[in-house]
Amino acid sequence: MYGERKPEFDPDELMRNLKSNWGGIFSRLPGGGNRGAIIGVIFVLLALAWAASGVFTVGPGEQAALRLFGKFTGTAGPGLHWYFPTPVGARNIENVLETKRMELGFRSNPSRDLPVESTMITGDLNIVDARLVVQYRISDLEKFLFRVDDPGDSDRALGEGRPDGRTLKDATEAALRQVVGQRSIDDVLTVGKEAVQQDTRTLLQEFMTSYDAGIQILEVALQEVTPPDEVRAAFDDVVAARSDKETRVNQANAYEQDRIPKAEGAAEQTVQQAEAFKASRVAQARGEATGFLEVLQEYEKSKEVTRTRLYLEEMEKTLSGVKIFVVDENTGGVLPFLPLTEGTVSTAGGGS
Repeated sequence: MYGERKPEFDPDELMRNLKSNWGGIFSRLPGGGNRGAIIGVIFVLLALAWAASGVFTVGPGEQAALRLFGKFTGTAGPGLHWYFPTPVGARNIENVLETKRMELGFRSNPSRDLPVESTMITGDLNIVDARLVVQYRISDLEKFLFRVDDPGDSDRALGEGRPDGRTLKDATEAALRQVVGQRSIDDVLTVGKEAVQQDTRTLLQEFMTSYDAGIQILEVALQEVTPPDEVRAAFDDVVAARSDKETRVNQANAYEQDRIPKAEGAAEQTVQQAEAFKASRVAQARGEATGFLEVLQEYEKSKEVTRTRLYLEEMEKTLSGVKIFVVDENTGGVLPFLPLTEGTVSTAGGGS
């Protein structure tokens, strides 16, 4: 909304006021006085006072919008400045870095609910109560002060002429209703809340830009989204079931993360043991093959001697753990013999 503001300076009216006031002052002076000198002094004093009133300070994070005869001429940043005082010039000082807040569907001070702002229809024709908070700041001081003629919002104690009154509230409500109206109620209540916030912020910023409102939307945060009272219990059960599902999935993932490394470690250990066994058996087989080839070479050189040696070695290994008894065929008794392993002579009856 654009509006024309009433001129702030009327030269004719100013001259009429000066003549009427000074006429009364001159009539009270003794003998009329030296009117020329008095008028000169008065003009000088008034000029100095008028010029001094043009000094102003802009604090950190603030900007001053400057106007000459009601027309915007520029801005001034933080520091000490001078500009034409009233009625020639005017200035509006605003904090452009302050994060401002607007509540939709409720008010925190004093605390109360406003369902007329927050009740809306979803894409699947269900009704939800969606409340949110908008955080914003001034991005363009000229547009913020002079481009939108806003009627103000008495509920939030905002006067006329600035777009963060009724304009921002209505645009926020329109953006939220459009975003919610494109989604199912399950999406709005559960997994889609983050997307609803982001889409609402994007759409609201587009509205503010198209209005030349000079407002930057910083964040849109859903405070509470609830279904109608008649079906709230059923929706609470759905939310609880999905929460339980997420808990079970997280527990399964944790178990997987615990078991898989252990199984991989055990498998690696088994592989390493198999590799070691393989290397041992291959080395043993190669050693036995080498020994067999050496024996074969000796056998080919002297077959009889080698055959006898192999026989004796094999018998030695076979009989090394066998206890031997020699029986006399004539008497049937056991003959004494020399046990080489024990160093004693034993007989059937015992004694040595």
